[in-house]
Amino acid sequence: MSEQGKIMVDEVEAVEKPPRARVDKAIDTTGPESAGERYARKRDYLAGFLEEKPQDVAAGEPGGEVYEAVIDTLKSIYDPEIPVNIYDLGLIYGVEVSDGHAIITMTLTTPHCPVAESMPGEIELQVGSVPGVGHAEVNLVWDPPWDPGKMTDEAKLEMGML
Repeated sequence: MSEQGKIMVDEVEAVEKPPRARVDKAIDTTGPESAGERYARKRDYLAGFLEEKPQDVAAGEPGGEVYEAVIDTLKSIYDPEIPVNIYDLGLIYGVEVSDGHAIITMTLTTPHCPVAESMPGEIELQVGSVPGVGHAEVNLVWDPPWDPGKMTDEAKLEMGML
């Protein structure tokens, strides 16, 4: 075996315990601020960035006025058996808005849902009434099947699942 391929092993009796980490060692105490200022929560540097709305977004694109109005309308429609709106329930798989035409791709909790015939029509009517949408179309799909993992955290909390 060559010298390069050897693994060297050293046996030791004990290893010195590393020092415990302390907060005062992690904070620079040489600055002019007081201890209270040093330990106070600092302003989040992302706060303004996270609150800012997208600039120059087409009305039908995510972040645009018409698209967001369609999402708000979907959030106002509730499943009659579950006290959660259909958007937070995870029934909406896709929203496309272009030239006054909205296409909603959605599912239901089960194919045997009692509102399987009436829910798509109700959604078409409500989304069609959004200013900027002239026609709404709902595509009801069963693949992939709905499962509780598609729900938002707010919906899970409302249902007592969190």
